[in-house]
Amino acid sequence: MTIRATILATTALLALAGCGRGNDTAQTNMTNDTAMTAQPDATTPTPAASASQSFVNAAAASDAFEIETSKLALTNGASASVKSFARKMIEAHTASTAKLKATTAGLSPALTPDPTLNAEQQQKLDRLKALNGNAFDQAYITEQTAAHQQTLDTLKAYAASGDVPALKSFANEMIPTVTAHLNMAKSLKA
Repeated sequence: MTIRATILATTALLALAGCGRGNDTAQTNMTNDTAMTAQPDATTPTPAASASQSFVNAAAASDAFEIETSKLALTNGASASVKSFARKMIEAHTASTAKLKATTAGLSPALTPDPTLNAEQQQKLDRLKALNGNAFDQAYITEQTAAHQQTLDTLKAYAASGDVPALKSFANEMIPTVTAHLNMAKSLKA
């Protein structure tokens, strides 16, 4: 992978991750410290490891956001179609999380997905918690559409320029599913 591609992938992932991901930095530093301990001659973390960890964290946080907002939809939503979509999202993103964990556990060194929501995701979740009925449904549909588009963009970027084959495969496998979810979200009516 070229340095330019690494920088582009990292920039795309950081844009998705947002500014408030303090835990990601700690997780990345912990992962890099572990890698440096295993390789005494390593003096700096590799950009690829950071980009891969950022991708894994972004994917985990995306799943966590989809699951949490969809759980809210089951209690705060009014529309039967919104609740049906929410049940599908809980099931699909729970499966995606399990697949991501299995993929990252098989890596050497293993990466640990951090599902901590970034500041933007947390703000959106908090706003949704305050809504009920039709107002919730409309906001939920908006957030689901935006979140799935953002996730799709992240998956495509990593699939095109990521350097960990197992993670590239994961991203490629998830693109059709996320595209279908995006299309479903776009067609939802409150």
